[in-house]
Parts: sequence; structure tokens; C-alpha cells
Amino acid sequence: MAHDTPQDTPHTDDVRTRRSARRRLRKEVPSTVAVLADERDFAAMRRYTSFGFDDHPGYLRHVDGLLRALAAQGTYTSVALFDPDDYAAYCADLRLDPDSATSRTRYTAEVAAAGTTVAYDGRPVTRLLPGLIDAAEQQATWEYATELLTGDDCERCGEDTGRAAFARASLALRRIVEALGPGGHHLVCSVPADGDAPLIALLQVECGPAGRLRLDEPSALVFCTVLAAGIATDRPGGIVARTTAPGRPPTVRGWTLRAGWPRPLDEAEVFSAYCTDPTTGEPVPPEYGVAYEAGIDLPEHDGGTDEGGGGGGGGEGRED
Repeated sequence: MAHDTPQDTPHTDDVRTRRSARRRLRKEVPSTVAVLADERDFAAMRRYTSFGFDDHPGYLRHVDGLLRALAAQGTYTSVALFDPDDYAAYCADLRLDPDSATSRTRYTAEVAAAGTTVAYDGRPVTRLLPGLIDAAEQQATWEYATELLTGDDCERCGEDTGRAAFARASLALRRIVEALGPGGHHLVCSVPADGDAPLIALLQVECGPAGRLRLDEPSALVFCTVLAAGIATDRPGGIVARTTAPGRPPTVRGWTLRAGWPRPLDEAEVFSAYCTDPTTGEPVPPEYGVAYEAGIDLPEHDGGTDEGGGGGGGGEGRED
């Protein structure tokens, strides 16, 4: 028996055109996937019956599958951290039901996506998470240090001490890099905070023979902000620098923050500072083959120019 073949109509063509247009637009809509980074965060979400996952490794496998599917559709996807405590507070503030997929989606869209994210590049999520966690910690450090600075304006004299402290911190960073000379310099700045853990900022600087610098500007901003917070609040912070250069062993030097400026430590103090965990205060075994040397005196003034002439943390002559 013969069957009539349905013929396309103008209406059918119009529907197909609209669907095709929506598919093209869908590829241009970015997506954010918020991930529970560790077992503790995962366990906190299991109290919600709508969450629906039984174990963290299995959950991460599903996240990987989702990320691959979005990438296969041509969707630009970023990965954020899902903070269960922040999520609970968010739902309480907006009177949302936390045991709801809709609430989790709204939280991701409004809060997680506005925080620190990394672009999905095809790597498994377990390999993306360390960099994402480091970036989130750096952002949190910068925000806390900024709060210390912005809350420290000197109303009596009309001076913005936060701005002045940041300019001084930028100059101090430049002075340290100049004093250390050519090589790779791993800098750690630690300043006591109001809680248990100190504020810690890390910065890697590569200094060429002609004095040209290569550094990560966001990391330099965090470093200078933490140092400035110590200067503005007169907290007893410190800086340790580990230098690697051809023809000599790795060398560690250090400074203590006193009277608003890094003062050099002697050799024994450098050893003690480098071999102590800044967070726990516990001793750390010294590295084999590393030389511990006294810090270097740093000029406090900039040759008659404004003390903040260093700008954004020693960026002069920076190689991009």
C-alpha cells in the first residue's frame, strides 16, 4: 500500500528556522558550573534530599560529564566553587528553600558566578580545582586586606592612610626586587589577621639581567595590599624571599615589618622565619642545599619623588 509523504509547509519551515536560531543562540549563552570542592562541602549538601548524590568521587564524575557535554555543544563554560555555608546564608537572607534545585541554580547564577571562576579547558575537574581554590583564596585575602585598608583613614589629619600605605608597600616591593637582583624570586608576605590564620600573599617575580621584570599583576596587587594592610595597621608582618639564579644555590632572605617598613632580618632570624609554618607556627624541616642569608637594607625614599612612584608593585620595565 502506498503512503502519502508529508510535504513541508511554510509553517513547518518557520518552526525549523526558529529552532535553528534558538540552537545558535544557546551556543552563545555562557554557563557556570559550581563545584563542591571537597568531601566536607559535599557532606554538608547531603542534608538536602533534593541534592541526590551519594559520594563525592561519583559526583565529580557527573560534573565532568556535564562539562564535556556543554563543551561539545560549543558553550563557553566557567567553573566556580560552591560554598555550602554561604549558600545556606544566601537562602536565609532571601527566604528561599535551600532544599531546592532552583535555589541552587539561582545561587550559582547570582553568587558563585560573581566570584572567582576558571574557564573549562577540557581538563578533568579534579585538575581544575587546585588552581580554582588558590585563586579563590587569593581573592579572599585581597578582600580582607582591602577592608583593613579602607577602614583605616586618618580623619584627624585628613590623610588617606590606606592609599599612602599601598604606595609605600608598592615601593617596598620594588626595593626588594631591586636588591635581590637577577633571578627568579618567590616572595611570601605574612601579616597577622584578626582570626587564627594570618594573611598570606605569594608572588613569583622573574628579574632579567637588564632589570626587566616579569610578574603576575593580580598576584602583585594582592601582595602589595596585604603588605599595605600591615603597614597601615602597624602589624608585625614579615617577608621572605627565595631566590634561584644560575651558578649559585637557592638563597633565602627575609625582612620584618616594623615602623611601616621592611627591616632586614639576620641570618638566624631568616632561618627561623623560613623554617616555621606561618599558619600553624610549627617547625618545617630546612631544604637541603639552601643558603640562608641576612636581609638587605632597603632605601625608604625614592630619590626626591613621591614614595609611591613604584606604581603597581614594581611593574616598571615589565615584560608582558
